[in-house]
Amino acid sequence: MRSASASTKRGETVSVISVTRRAALSSLGVFAIIPPGLVRPARAQKAVRFRDIRVDVWRLRAGAGDATADWIEEELPKDLAQVLTPYMAPAERNGATLLARIETIDLGSSGGARGTGGATDSMEGVLIVSGPRGVIAAETPLRATASYEASAVDQSLFEEAYHRRVIALAEAFAGWAPRQLGI
Repeated sequence: MRSASASTKRGETVSVISVTRRAALSSLGVFAIIPPGLVRPARAQKAVRFRDIRVDVWRLRAGAGDATADWIEEELPKDLAQVLTPYMAPAERNGATLLARIETIDLGSSGGARGTGGATDSMEGVLIVSGPRGVIAAETPLRATASYEASAVDQSLFEEAYHRRVIALAEAFAGWAPRQLGI
């Protein structure tokens, strides 16, 4: 930019800032060359805040039975709340809701002979994040696994053994949730 002075009819001198055409076009051209990805907003995006965590086991109930579905329905919300504590804001009206829809559980079978190894159990589901008006913001599939090593007691107390295996799967699923959600 250049500064120039101009005279008025009465002989007074007035300072005028003049911009050359080339300077104006080059200053506008700077904006055209900056890729949009390089422009950062002034404020960083806030991390998601959950006001509620829910678990949906209706698909699991059809495939694995009532007892397994009840165990997941009881255990998973506590596990998710524990790992997502930094992202919880129950009083925030505009907070999101996390729905964990559990679809399948596979309790792997261990080897036939004692000491031949354990089993790998797995649980598959979807984490659904919805906004304050129920609009789905994200659906993220999640598969978690847990190892199981059979013991002699498990044969006589098989229901308790299955319950422990389901609890281990719920803990593993919850443990992976923050990473899968990108938080």
